[in-house]
Amino acid sequence: MEQTKEQKLGTMPLPRLMASLAIPSVIAQLINVLYNIIDRMYIGHIPKVGPIALTGVGLTFPIIMLISAFSAFIGAGGAPLASIALGKGDKERAEKILGNGVSVLLIFSISLTIIFMIFKRPLLFLFGASDQTITYAVNYITIYLMGTIFVQFALGLNMFISSQGQARTAMLSVLIGAVINIILDPIFIFVLNMNVQGAALATIISQAVSAVWVVKFLLSEKSAIRIRRKNLAIDFSILKNIMALGISPFIMQATESAINIVLNRGLSIYGGDLYVGSMTILQSVMQLAVVPIQGFTQGVQPIISYNFGARKFDRVKKTYRLTISFTFAVSTIFCLLTVFCPGMFAGIFTSDPELLALVKKVMPIFMAGIAIFGIQMGCQTTFMGLGQAKISLFIALLRKVILLIPLALILPKFFGVMGIYYAEPISDITAATTAFTIFLCVRKKIVSEEALSRLG
Repeated sequence: MEQTKEQKLGTMPLPRLMASLAIPSVIAQLINVLYNIIDRMYIGHIPKVGPIALTGVGLTFPIIMLISAFSAFIGAGGAPLASIALGKGDKERAEKILGNGVSVLLIFSISLTIIFMIFKRPLLFLFGASDQTITYAVNYITIYLMGTIFVQFALGLNMFISSQGQARTAMLSVLIGAVINIILDPIFIFVLNMNVQGAALATIISQAVSAVWVVKFLLSEKSAIRIRRKNLAIDFSILKNIMALGISPFIMQATESAINIVLNRGLSIYGGDLYVGSMTILQSVMQLAVVPIQGFTQGVQPIISYNFGARKFDRVKKTYRLTISFTFAVSTIFCLLTVFCPGMFAGIFTSDPELLALVKKVMPIFMAGIAIFGIQMGCQTTFMGLGQAKISLFIALLRKVILLIPLALILPKFFGVMGIYYAEPISDITAATTAFTIFLCVRKKIVSEEALSRLG
């Protein structure tokens, strides 16, 4: 009898299995980041107002990241638990986890839309907006917020497709939306002269199509776990487990919002709009560097979770060893590219000579710590795949809340505006080293019958 996709997670040779799941996931993550990257590329080249418009849109990132963080709260928290349940052969529990995820994502969507619509303007000024940039920021985020529900479903529920070994299907859900976004962006921005509003409209239309695709698949017989009406009622015992594991990825993304606020305000105070614009480009390049690693780890996480649930511990160990080795190699390569070729990356987003010169100066500093960031990503994925919520939470807090935010506030007092750029590599290197040390100390304890039994 032919094996189902989820059963192959426990039997297919690991290198081939990891490639079959990771490649589509990497492509999906790269495509997903294009939603914002392409917007910035086009916006940065709008005649006359490009640099100011790019800065304005960059100021909306804290809100956008927070919206994405809530989708990760449920998706990244629920998907590994659903995969572990499938590994145990408990399909009913896996579907209850999915059903609870759908309901909570809907609640999040409504709440976030209302809250940010009411407070968007004062929040944007808090984030570092000036009288010059506020109009562009408000125009972009107002339209974007109308599609919050599409973002929540497209990002959050797509993880439940990946968790069952359906990496290609998960990739297609992102690809469809991205292609639509790429087509609509230049039409809305330049042909219809809609400026930043056109970029936002193109984004929410493309996210809507992706969301419909994801929901349709999870309702169909092609999915190993399906959305069923009986499972939509919230079960707080299940929700508690989802949120316990989801709090780590939530903090990882939500703190991106807090970091954005701290960095932009600091750059605005010590440098001005030009420096805020440089951070928009630097964070875009950071995404290009990190996203392939995130795609790979998202692809292999179901292998760790399923085999852990199936008590195939040797298979789990081999998977995490390959994962950490690969993520470290990739992060090192990207570090070298961005440190030695900063102008190539900066030119993607702007042709303004002054902004180009600044980005070329600060990018080698800002990106230096990413060399070993891949180690942290590999360890973090293993902890998440094994349901280790507390360790994942600590690592998520360490890099951004404990290290990066305080450093970004303290270092400028000694080094001026450059101190803000120094904060990133210091926190990256310290956090990655700590994460790997913790992993080496606890890896035997967390891959065990005892650890599995505690997950219920």
